[in-house]
Amino acid sequence: MEFKVSELERDPIEFDLEMPPGSVDFGEEAEQVGDLATSGRAEVLHEHRGPRDIVADIRLRGQFAGKFQVPCARCVEPVEIPLAADFDLIFRPVTADSEALERSITAPETEIGYYQKDSLLLEDVLREQVLLSLPVRTLCKPDCKGLCPRCGENRNTQACHCGENPGDPRWEALAGLRGRIKS
Repeated sequence: MEFKVSELERDPIEFDLEMPPGSVDFGEEAEQVGDLATSGRAEVLHEHRGPRDIVADIRLRGQFAGKFQVPCARCVEPVEIPLAADFDLIFRPVTADSEALERSITAPETEIGYYQKDSLLLEDVLREQVLLSLPVRTLCKPDCKGLCPRCGENRNTQACHCGENPGDPRWEALAGLRGRIKS
């Protein structure tokens, strides 16, 4: 769904959508399972920077909810997690700050995004919000054994036959040193 400034100037747009899997590309970080429900409102805010300098910012408020699969951090098996979040975002035209020289910004300005040309895609906003809502590290279970570093076998499903701690031949010269050192 595309929000055009010219359309938002006339009236705010309310949206309530069920987006099927594949309608938003989440890359390799997550895979959508089932529909992604989203609803909210898009409107234009006019930022007055001077008597003749008015910037049309897009304010997008809403929420999303859906289920996603992400790889386990240890064994890379898919883990299904439900996500739901609210968002209240401001987007300004890319050209609005392009001529400004280097300057410090305030804390609220760090939350401002930018849109190209004269429109903003809801799919881009949802991609960003979903990826930011994902947990940093996901495990399939708290005691996940992960993959064997030598053969790549998933140690949760099958025992690995590589040996517990194979010795590194570069360290063999130091192997008996502990017994020879007196405390």
